[in-house]
Amino acid sequence: MASRCWRWWGWSAWPRTRPPPAGSTPSFRHHLSTQEKTLQICVVGSGPAGFYTAQHLLKQHPQAHVDIYEKQPVPFGLVRFGVAPDHPEVKSYGAEDHRALEIPGEELPGVCSARAFVGWYNGLPENRELEPDLSGDTAVILGQGNVALDVARILLTPPEHLERTDITKAALGVLRQSRVKTVWLVGRRGPLQVAFTIKELREMIQLPGARPILDPADFLGLQDKIKEVPRPRKRLTELLLRAATEKPGPEQAARRAPASRAWGLRFFRSPQQVLPSPDGRRAAGVRLAVTRLEGVGEATRAVPTGDMEDLPCGLVLSSVGFKSRPVDPSVPFDSKLGVIPNVEGRVMDVPGLYCSGWVKRGPTGVIATTMTDSFLTGQMLLQDLKAGLLPSGPRPGYAAIQALLSSRGVRPVSFSDWEKLDAEEVARGQGTGKPREKLVDPQEMLRLLGH
Repeated sequence: MASRCWRWWGWSAWPRTRPPPAGSTPSFRHHLSTQEKTLQICVVGSGPAGFYTAQHLLKQHPQAHVDIYEKQPVPFGLVRFGVAPDHPEVKSYGAEDHRALEIPGEELPGVCSARAFVGWYNGLPENRELEPDLSGDTAVILGQGNVALDVARILLTPPEHLERTDITKAALGVLRQSRVKTVWLVGRRGPLQVAFTIKELREMIQLPGARPILDPADFLGLQDKIKEVPRPRKRLTELLLRAATEKPGPEQAARRAPASRAWGLRFFRSPQQVLPSPDGRRAAGVRLAVTRLEGVGEATRAVPTGDMEDLPCGLVLSSVGFKSRPVDPSVPFDSKLGVIPNVEGRVMDVPGLYCSGWVKRGPTGVIATTMTDSFLTGQMLLQDLKAGLLPSGPRPGYAAIQALLSSRGVRPVSFSDWEKLDAEEVARGQGTGKPREKLVDPQEMLRLLGH
């Protein structure tokens, strides 16, 4: 769901793509003449958006040849790097950058983005040296979405429950030494505006050895308000209400006892400053502005009341949104919205260039959203091809890029190379009962391949 764009005439990388390792694909048939010349397509980015688009094009155009480029030595994007290791079936994270807090103190040691933290425990090479400090007893996550809940769950899950997942060996070692006992998830608005989904909330409520901290006062009057909201939001809010106001049943009480850890939702709070330790060397807390809601429905916004409060902690993780980065100076980019300007996936003013995923629509939706979105973008490309709207003339395809890389002394990692790395990871994981032990050092990967 990160930056994904492609030209129909393309360059190359992994020839004849295969579908991503998860998800189903409905069939869309667009009849084109088999007499047409080979359709050469370059896809930049090997996450779900790229793979789903490639898959759709290969199914719908008998003469299509799709090649994929990826900056990492391994493919699959968020499927590999953005999914919590204890949630291999959940695919809901992507984009190449996070939104800055833009508050004083966010540069202090002890502050990092949830995106970087997720990359760290999932083995993203650029985050492998993050070294989060988990020596304090309290962590604060700024944000109340699924990624925030993922991070909170990983921080509070007993390490032995993570041993059989594909979490990295280094991350598991740090989590074993963690002293974090309480995690607060802070949101500017209230219970009706949380961005996480009911499945993730239910798992947090049922987390072994952890209890929720919810203030019943935050839920006053919600019973009447939720009568008119859509059913998914109503069910989510009802679950929050029960967790906040009802005593746990015998089974739930047994699961929480002894509850040595806790997590809580702090509503109506907006971060104003990361507070430094007395020596000024690291984060020691967050100053929050108390807010109230104005407006109704989708127009509801948080406004400050003038009151402030400080929340002590040793770790601050920002999960306030994600954004894509510019792909290349030659590709239009709206830095404010974090998207490539486009109409139904067609990049504006650049014939033959298309985009999909979060760089097309912004950071919303899950993998199923990206699948549908990618199919639609692929369909636009095929429509333009049939209408004769794409640049004409022969294109060199991968041959041109192969020559360029060779002239620069660059040896790309092929898909068959990735299959060797995949086999190595699986073999390393077998000894400890894990599905795989991820390789996190690109140089080690290249040495294993003999590059």
